[in-house]
Amino acid sequence: MNRPIVRLYGLVAALFALLVAFTSRWTIFEAASLRENPENQRMLLEQERIPRGEIVAADGTVLARSVLGGASSPQGEGVYQRTYPTGELFAQPIGYDYIAPEDLGATGVERFRNKDLSGQNGTNLQSVLDQLQGKEPRGDKVITTLDPHAQRVAMDTLGEHEGAVVALDPSTGAVEVMASKPSYDPNALRSPARKRAQEREMSAHPPTKSVLNRALQYGYAPGSTFKIVTATAAIDSGAYTPQSLVSGQNEILVSGVPLKNDDNESFGPITLTQALAHSVNTVWAQVAEHVGKRTLRRYMERFGFDRKPQLDYPADEMSASGEHSGESIVAPTSPLVDLGRLGIGQDKLAVTPLQMAEVAAAVANHGTLMVPHLTKRIVDSEGATVQTVSPRVQSVVMKPSTASAVTGMMEAVVREGTGTAAQIPGIQVAGKTGTAQTQFGDAINNVWFIAFAPAGAPRVAVAVTLKAVPGEGATFAAPVARSVIESLLG
Repeated sequence: MNRPIVRLYGLVAALFALLVAFTSRWTIFEAASLRENPENQRMLLEQERIPRGEIVAADGTVLARSVLGGASSPQGEGVYQRTYPTGELFAQPIGYDYIAPEDLGATGVERFRNKDLSGQNGTNLQSVLDQLQGKEPRGDKVITTLDPHAQRVAMDTLGEHEGAVVALDPSTGAVEVMASKPSYDPNALRSPARKRAQEREMSAHPPTKSVLNRALQYGYAPGSTFKIVTATAAIDSGAYTPQSLVSGQNEILVSGVPLKNDDNESFGPITLTQALAHSVNTVWAQVAEHVGKRTLRRYMERFGFDRKPQLDYPADEMSASGEHSGESIVAPTSPLVDLGRLGIGQDKLAVTPLQMAEVAAAVANHGTLMVPHLTKRIVDSEGATVQTVSPRVQSVVMKPSTASAVTGMMEAVVREGTGTAAQIPGIQVAGKTGTAQTQFGDAINNVWFIAFAPAGAPRVAVAVTLKAVPGEGATFAAPVARSVIESLLG
């Protein structure tokens, strides 16, 4: 063979190999970094023409879908628009995605599951092969754990109050309800005129529309619902039993300052069960002080306090629950903490409804807290399940015997104590009321109720909070919880 021809062949082969290598570098090996480069606008343009996968409720109700725009569409022909058929109902948990072309960003499940929804979760090599086979890129469907009927009940019973409801399946961690009021319409963000009108409602005082997810963000003082945490630490550590007697005298000194019971009521020696049923502040402050900071901190951490939830949701859209100093979490062992008042849900506590739903769920699930999750399954465009979210244990909070004891105490709250408004005929409910005073002169409070049912074989754990109401948790929050429990139990 002629040597010049062989050299020329070798040169051509080497150049071809270099071409393949450099092409593969950007299309396969470094495609992710190129795609995530903020200067690269090509991905935004591509996303306009890829149908994102649907987000659906547990019963198949469509919560988010992409529809193809026509020539009259502001974005032009062949461009997909995101639409939200249920409007305000699921706005906070589902969020919105208007990255392209409006460039408003994304929130909620839309943001957390973006790679699945936009069809980017396959390998780069698989994407190239699909293109060679002429397959149109499509996003995967995200099937959530959310229950539309119970969500509607929660939103309706919250009424015009600012507040939130979270309901979990205690045995799996599935989030069945995540309601927040006031809500907003994500569809309005696409229209400049409707967006401006909605923004005016968001800036009103108080706002009638809001993107704030009160189920997961910022939080409020939990009031007496936190006594469940104190009771768990007291009983599980062996320091007390439900029958232990403690003085319920009014105005005992806690950190050198007199502490009052509701209505200045004073009790003699009273059992812990009676003290929980009647929410006796002075008893639980003494119990917290006796248990000690280190023990209480240990149980708070087991329940999930002092860090952000492990929910499948964007981390920067969730708040950690716990003792706060400014914007920072303070450890319960800090000298800044008034342990007695922490034990009754006061001091510097700020908690989210998800966190308090987890407290109820851990007791309901025999002491084991499951990781909360909003996603049930992910299904590709051909109907095949590509991912199933299985239940996972987050922590073992307490012994089963402790959970049984605390359950009995919470049953007494609903049977004969402050939570009788949560009673459901034929179903035993275990619960706890909470009232955190925010304006003493006019008795304006942030109110709570946490519960689970049926107490003997729990299927629902719920937390309800309402902001700035003229009353107590028993009056405002307990009926909301009762309605949500009834809807989920069918």
